[in-house]
Amino acid sequence: MRNNELLVPPSVAPGYGDPHDPVVGLDHLLFALKHEGVNLQVLSEMMSHITADSLSQAVYRKPNSAPLRIAAYLWEHFTGNQLDDAPEIVASTVPLFDPDRYIVSSASQKDSRWRVAFNGLGTMDYCVTVERTKDIQRLLDEDILMQTRIFFKNTDQRIMDRAIAWAYLSETESSFAIERETVPYNKAEAFVMLLRKAFDAHPCNEDYLVHLQNAVITNPLDRAVAFRHTQNWLQNGLRGASGISYLPPPPEMLQQIMPHIIRMANTLHTQVNPLVAASVVSFAFVFAHPFMDGNGRLSRFLFHRTLAQSGKLEADTVLPVSMAMKRHEREYLKALQSFSVPARGMWNVRWLDGDQFDFRLSGNGTIYRYWDATPVVAFGLDMAKEALRHDLQSEVKLLSIYDAMIHRMEREYDIRNSDLSILALSCIQNGGIVSNNRRKQFHATVPEPAFAALEAAWRECSLSVGLSPPDGCRQHTSGDTVELSPDALRETPQEQGNPWVQSTPPPKPAEQAKKAPEPPAGEQPPRQSWGSGPS
Repeated sequence: MRNNELLVPPSVAPGYGDPHDPVVGLDHLLFALKHEGVNLQVLSEMMSHITADSLSQAVYRKPNSAPLRIAAYLWEHFTGNQLDDAPEIVASTVPLFDPDRYIVSSASQKDSRWRVAFNGLGTMDYCVTVERTKDIQRLLDEDILMQTRIFFKNTDQRIMDRAIAWAYLSETESSFAIERETVPYNKAEAFVMLLRKAFDAHPCNEDYLVHLQNAVITNPLDRAVAFRHTQNWLQNGLRGASGISYLPPPPEMLQQIMPHIIRMANTLHTQVNPLVAASVVSFAFVFAHPFMDGNGRLSRFLFHRTLAQSGKLEADTVLPVSMAMKRHEREYLKALQSFSVPARGMWNVRWLDGDQFDFRLSGNGTIYRYWDATPVVAFGLDMAKEALRHDLQSEVKLLSIYDAMIHRMEREYDIRNSDLSILALSCIQNGGIVSNNRRKQFHATVPEPAFAALEAAWRECSLSVGLSPPDGCRQHTSGDTVELSPDALRETPQEQGNPWVQSTPPPKPAEQAKKAPEPPAGEQPPRQSWGSGPS
């Protein structure tokens, strides 16, 4: 391998000639199966160029050849035909996907005719691949879910209860914030209740997903009654066809794909690492976009549901992955674009007028059935680790510091509980400093020495939980007040980006269009929003 190219000697290379020649085509097919892995998107398109005669003759010459058996198995599935008089196979069953190269399902399905075992993620009609890269394997070996269970078990229950309550609410706010939407308090409470119900043993089906969509949508006019029956799309703010940045599968194809995604939502967590399953299910859903609005929030909910249904997390606990995604929006966008960019390339888009377009999907849409989930799984594993290390663990540290500060101050001073709580939280947020403004605010009810004692308590308690003020705090001053953002206390860098920002679909021509959200100050990224299909 050199410069991402496979170099082989001439004696091993496939034959030259017309690639549409069935013999040459079969030669290239077998070479790909031997050396380049299994790409069902390409293979499904290629099988129509392989004739039954050329494949039958090759199989009869080498009936026990693994690549030939896999080729015959795939040819019969994708063409819907069957080779006549298949030879007797005496060799051992061979997996379709090499377990050393790919993450594979533990529930393989054996084909007795060709002695090939389908061990992919999904089915032969909808299958994603996840390469076992070094980074993914490293994250799998860390067993993030086991670390999470141990962390929950070893944390004081009183602190853990508050940390989990915080995590549920913060996860809710972050999931809405990713789409540039501020969630009202009553809606936040409803979404928190929804997250807690992720542990309920309710099978995933269309009615269940419609119920969830209705629960996460703030505009009652956008609530669905079924999967969409019109084409929707993603826009980047540009005019015309160049402004269409992503098109989900057409409605008729969506109806064929969603049963497979639903099946994965119900079973994949029992066949592979739950974090792999959660990433696959979450992104498969958002790429399909079965609703006109709410798909992003639902996809992140399905991440939690998959983990909850796996039994690898204690009931009523949560990994706040949306918080991590919000901080890493650029990486989130990159993961989304690993699929959306090539999928967009499969469409011919013609701008008619206003918000009217003509969409034509080239080919048969196999990209929506067979896609590489390696980037999204790597991202999902990273965000799960981030949620544990930089969110849950840091919040527990902050709560431990707060409790210790309150306990110490109550031993030494008789200060009103509400005043002490405000001062302690302010001191923690400001990096261990009671600001001049706070001192002035409470000078009539708090003894002057108590302010210095509170700062000393913060220094001592911070060191006791391993939060070093010089390293863990980035301070900035505003007037006479020293402030510290909660993200600085959590020792996580702020990152700005632009994932798929999903807003309510623009109304029909008779209605007034909604204004797209503005990009972060100082940046000029494309604005993105969803549109309804042509009327």
